[in-house]
Amino acid sequence: MEFTAKQIASYIGGKVEGDDNATVNTFAKIEEGKAGAISFLSNPKYIHYIYDTESSIVLIDNSMELDKPVKATLIRVDNAYECVAKLLQLYESAKPKKKGIDPLASISPSATVGNDVYIGAFACIGDGATIGDGTQIYPHAVVGDGVTVGSGCIIYPNVTIYQGCQLGNNVVVHAGAVIGADGFGFAPNTECYDKIPQIGIVAIEDNVEIGANTCIDRSTMGSTVIRKGVKLDNLIQVAHNVEIGENTVMSAQVGIAGSTKVGAWCMFGGQVGLAGHIHIGDKTFLGAQSGGPGNIKGNQTLIGTPPMEPKAYFKSQAIFRKLPELYKEINELKKQVDELKNK
Repeated sequence: MEFTAKQIASYIGGKVEGDDNATVNTFAKIEEGKAGAISFLSNPKYIHYIYDTESSIVLIDNSMELDKPVKATLIRVDNAYECVAKLLQLYESAKPKKKGIDPLASISPSATVGNDVYIGAFACIGDGATIGDGTQIYPHAVVGDGVTVGSGCIIYPNVTIYQGCQLGNNVVVHAGAVIGADGFGFAPNTECYDKIPQIGIVAIEDNVEIGANTCIDRSTMGSTVIRKGVKLDNLIQVAHNVEIGENTVMSAQVGIAGSTKVGAWCMFGGQVGLAGHIHIGDKTFLGAQSGGPGNIKGNQTLIGTPPMEPKAYFKSQAIFRKLPELYKEINELKKQVDELKNK
């Protein structure tokens, strides 16, 4: 499927600079551009690539100023990154969706399966489970007893959704993720640890995306809740009874201990760790490898353990690198003071 620069500009509200009739049929990074591809430029660090790129069309921010002419047709927009995301969504939606139930799938007679559903080979749908219209369940996925999966969801291979969990509409769960495994609950006695039964569920609202090999544990009682619009990267651990607020995003290897409440529109970098039973306010941005041992008020950008303002953090890190040298200087000064005292 081909689109002209004029058609693309009309769709995203941009302005063409160059050939209105330039056509593209694929996407490429600007540094790997080729004829027939569309690329984008929003980061000034990559601006030098635009003069040599072979891409036929380049989306570029209105704020970008070029020093010399380019051979690619440009489409000027307010935000090239947002516009390319919009085009990629259009491109993805144009792909044909899988439909039909593979004869090797195992579906309980008591399960309810909606219209236009795809269920792949060796997928397993448990007793009393409900699968919404247009949902796709790929091979070897397991949907446990009593699970509800909404409409338009995608459950990729080897996902396991334990009994009783609830997924809303348009939820995407990537390969290997585990939804609803037991929370880490054990009570010590004089000889060992007694397991505390985890009788709750995981409730995931609409338009959530969960990365590969991410684990979301069921609650001890009640629900572990992932609110609408949340995006979780790969390899994230969400413990029992956690609640993650609307439209919060987290990078890989974030770990959240039990019963912590995370607000809406938060953003966590990779390997952020949060202690249990704390509250993180709305619009909290935590830099990579930050550790939150206690409550954090919202509307802050923080980094480090414990989290602090970025300016203070980087100043402290600069001092930290000098500690061996400072320690040596202090010892020298101490010797000099001792010598003066002994005179």
